[in-house]
Amino acid sequence: MTGPEPASAPLDTSRPHPARVYDWWLGGKDNYPVDEELARRILAADSTAVRGARANRRFMHRAVRTLAEAGIRQFLDIGTGIPTEPNLHQVAQAVAPESRVVYADNDPIVLRHAEALLHGSAEGATEYVHADVRDPDRILRLAGESLDFDRPVALSLVALTHYLGDAANGDDAHGLLKRYKDVLAPGSHLVLSQVTPDLNPAAVGKAAELFARGGTPFHPRSLTEFARFFDGLELLGPGIIPVTGWRPDPEDVAAQTEGIVPVYAGVARKP
Repeated sequence: MTGPEPASAPLDTSRPHPARVYDWWLGGKDNYPVDEELARRILAADSTAVRGARANRRFMHRAVRTLAEAGIRQFLDIGTGIPTEPNLHQVAQAVAPESRVVYADNDPIVLRHAEALLHGSAEGATEYVHADVRDPDRILRLAGESLDFDRPVALSLVALTHYLGDAANGDDAHGLLKRYKDVLAPGSHLVLSQVTPDLNPAAVGKAAELFARGGTPFHPRSLTEFARFFDGLELLGPGIIPVTGWRPDPEDVAAQTEGIVPVYAGVARKP
C-alpha cells in the first residue's frame, strides 16, 4: 500500500519539520533538538501553541466521532503526523469497527511509525501512504486501493493548510483542495483546521516569522480565506468557529477558560 518508497527514506534532522515541532508540543519523543528549539521559540512568542496543538487533536477526535456516528465508514487523513493515541482510526473504529482508514504523510519519521498506525480493527482496514499533500494524484491513486471513492469519504487535513501557500505557481492551496474535493462522492465530508491571525495577530505573526526562519513557510489565514476551502460544500453546525468551540466536550469547555486559541475549525458535507 505504501508503494515503492523504501523503509529507509532519508531523514533530514538539520532543520525543523512541522510534524516534529507539533510532536514536541504534544509531549512526544519523536523530535530532535532543532525541532525542540523552534517549538520553544514559537511557544515563547505565542503562548497558545501547546494548547492549540492539543485542541487540534481533540477537534479531530470529535469530528471523526461525529462523522462515524453519522454513518461515514471511509476516512482519508492527509498530514497525519507522528502517531499520538488515540489515532484517527482508533476513534472511527471504536464507533464502527468496519471503518476503513488511509493515512498520508511525507515525513520519514511517520513512515517509520507506519506499522504502529496500521494496528486497527479486524473488521476494518488501516493503511498508510508515504506521499506529500501536493501530490494528489499519488495519494488518491494509492488511497483508492483501500477506499471506494464512489462512496462517501471523510477527508481530513487538520492543522495542515497553514503550511501551504496561495501562489498559483506554487502550492495554490485553494486549487489543491479543490482537486481533492472534486473526486469525493456526494455525502463526503471535509474536516479542516487552520491557524488564523484574526484572534491574536501579533503572536501569530511572530510565529509565522519564526517558522519561515526555520525553513518552513507558514500561512495563517483570515476567516474569509479559510472559509473559501469549503466552497461548494455545506457546513455542519456550528459552522466555522475557533477550534475549542466546535461541538465541545467538557474538556474543551474547560480549555476555553484559558483563552482563545487562534485556530479556526470546520466540517462540511459535499451535497
